[in-house]
Amino acid sequence: QLQLVESGGGLVQPGGSLRLSCVASGDTLRHYAIGWFRQAQENEREGVSCISRQGVITNYGDSAKGRFIISRDNTVNTVYLQMNSLKPEDTGVYFCAAELRFDELCNENAPATYFKWGQGTLVIVST
Repeated sequence: QLQLVESGGGLVQPGGSLRLSCVASGDTLRHYAIGWFRQAQENEREGVSCISRQGVITNYGDSAKGRFIISRDNTVNTVYLQMNSLKPEDTGVYFCAAELRFDELCNENAPATYFKWGQGTLVIVST
């Protein structure tokens, strides 16, 4: 069955960039829209971005607009989140998640619609 593994997190200075990867195994990723979510300590899970099955549609949470770019390469079963101009408030554990869909839409801020989640990768934006 489908499994997701995030990677690419780490410590970044404010204003820096980081690229996260979400690699799927057990099933072809092209069946699924993929969302990125994050959770800061003692905070609620926040929608960051999502991408439709073939990458036609991308959506971003307000905090990510203009700074983050989501993309996917279904040939290698991977979704990426390029994060630029990072701010301390971007700190948190970033999760990718899969939503089975039959169209070219995605839900950026609807975690309940995603059925499979990765383990998360920690991003710290700090001096």
